[in-house]
Amino acid sequence: MPDSTLTLRRHIAAPPAAVWRCWTEPHLLMQWFAPKPVKTVEAVLDVQPGGRFYTSMLLPDGTEHTTEGCFLFTQPGARLVFTDCLLAGFRPAPKPFFTADISFAEAPGGTDYLVQALHANEAGAKRHAEMGFEAGWGAATDQLAALAATL
Repeated sequence: MPDSTLTLRRHIAAPPAAVWRCWTEPHLLMQWFAPKPVKTVEAVLDVQPGGRFYTSMLLPDGTEHTTEGCFLFTQPGARLVFTDCLLAGFRPAPKPFFTADISFAEAPGGTDYLVQALHANEAGAKRHAEMGFEAGWGAATDQLAALAATL
């Protein structure tokens, strides 16, 4: 089977509860979710299965990029799964791209953090990689780590 999953692993020097808060509290997510100089200007997070996951990002050239999806699974402080393949209430999305499966595991000195970006096929994963998955999610994760360490 071709690999259609992109993976990012990090150790974050903050407890899982702080990392979880950064993912589930809109005012915190907006501070780190987009790699600078991109800004997250709006976030709506209904953190429950079927709940809305919405973000709006503003690029330096003034272009706005929005993502609309829903949460599939939430285990407080441990795991969060959301997708743009479905909208809130599990309604089918018109342009599905990927599902994110994010795990937070307690580890000495903080959290072992794992992001898996799941795509329907290898072409989708390749497109996401070419869009800058590693650099973009890596930079955002650095911002997440810095914020989580202050909580």
